[in-house]
Amino acid sequence: MVHSYALRPAWTPLTIALMVVGFIVFWPLGLLMLAYIIWGHRVPELRRHFDGMKSDFRSEFRGRSWGCGSSRSGFTRSGNVAFDDYRERELKRLDEERRKLEEERAEFETFMENLRRARDQEEFDRFMRDRRAMKPGDEDKAIDL
Repeated sequence: MVHSYALRPAWTPLTIALMVVGFIVFWPLGLLMLAYIIWGHRVPELRRHFDGMKSDFRSEFRGRSWGCGSSRSGFTRSGNVAFDDYRERELKRLDEERRKLEEERAEFETFMENLRRARDQEEFDRFMRDRRAMKPGDEDKAIDL
């Protein structure tokens, strides 16, 4: 079974190998992989930042008039008042759904980040516990990296 979690922004054998191969093939690729290893945990924050900029840009132009016969929402009126009202209601409902989904996505990203931190903490605690449990005569059996 292949674990996609091996390509996380950390010093895993896969990321180190990809970095070395990147430096061998074309040095900027290796540099890019090194940056991912070091700062990759910030990618969700950057994505949220750019999504926020995109929604700000979209909201800035939402109220603008884009030509003859355009309404407040940026769409031209169809001439049928019932349909136009229906379309407005549906667009508002979809915007609300999009907002809810965005909130759920942000909550899930927070949950996954906390889960990763808990897993890392558990691995570190296990390491420290095993290290303390090692007897003084066992130091020659330890592997130094």
